[in-house]
Amino acid sequence: MSEPIRILVVDDAASVRRSLRLRLALETDMVVVGEAGDAERAGRLAESLRPDVVLMDVVLSQSEDGIAISHSLREQLPDIVTVLMSQRDDRSTRTRAARAGAAAFVGKHEPIDTLLAAIRAAVRR
Repeated sequence: MSEPIRILVVDDAASVRRSLRLRLALETDMVVVGEAGDAERAGRLAESLRPDVVLMDVVLSQSEDGIAISHSLREQLPDIVTVLMSQRDDRSTRTRAARAGAAAFVGKHEPIDTLLAAIRAAVRR
């Protein structure tokens, strides 16, 4: 068996982080190695933990844009892929995410299987 996919979950809502952590724990090929609620902590944890995937909300707070953070992480830590998720599931947001180098974008309204497939596909890129 290969090593599990190491995931850093980044969302400003603690309840969302907890839900994702609990759900991802059910997957034998995934492990949540850390959680962050803001860009600063996400950057520090990404650098120290070196996850395979940063799973991040597009809107972290009124002033923090997950797409911009994703772009910055990709420049600083190119071995780490980002999967962005958002309730803002529109063409403009998806285009911005792709241009920032996100491996995938998943609307928060989509089934969990869509998110799991996106994470798995992201590490195979």
